[in-house]
Amino acid sequence: MTETATPLVSPDVYERHAVHIGTNQKSADMKQFLDTMHQDSSGLHIIDVNKTDERIRVVSKFLSHYEPSRILVVSARQYGQRPARKFAQAIGAKQIVGRFIPGTLTNPRLRTYMEPEVIMVTDPAADSQALSEAVKSGLPVVAICDANNRLRNVDLALPANNKGRRSLALVYWLLAREMLKIKGTLKTDLEFELAENVDDWESTF
Repeated sequence: MTETATPLVSPDVYERHAVHIGTNQKSADMKQFLDTMHQDSSGLHIIDVNKTDERIRVVSKFLSHYEPSRILVVSARQYGQRPARKFAQAIGAKQIVGRFIPGTLTNPRLRTYMEPEVIMVTDPAADSQALSEAVKSGLPVVAICDANNRLRNVDLALPANNKGRRSLALVYWLLAREMLKIKGTLKTDLEFELAENVDDWESTF
């Protein structure tokens, strides 16, 4: 994040939502996004929320180049299903939460077949079927990536805890807010905060 950029939310909000809490394992790919000066007492790797903040801006701008109806948001992971659905609804994107039916992106004979122009996955590991089909179809892939994720086949990574209920709610909520601002639908952050409480984006499972 550049020195002039004001965080989208204060660092303590990211921490309260556990966006920075990574996994016990780390991948070489994700090392660039980790806070190597700090490690959780339980051995968990810590994600640098400054880089999370920066990437939320980058992802918002990138996705805003597409017609919302041509964006597909995917989440097999339980805690990602509600925020992914609400994000898709907020921006007008398509969504597949829960089970991803094999062939959805590659088999035109399937009833569920669709042709998005870009795909966003909640976890490259949990959403591996969607990721694989997106690659075969030549679609750019945006992914929320935890400390242990590999970035093979991921075109744009958003580093964050992608297993936590509160973390996924905040990340998708911020993405929606920033995209709506870019589109001109929102004039101020407060306008979105009054309409959409981040707590309501948390999975209820």
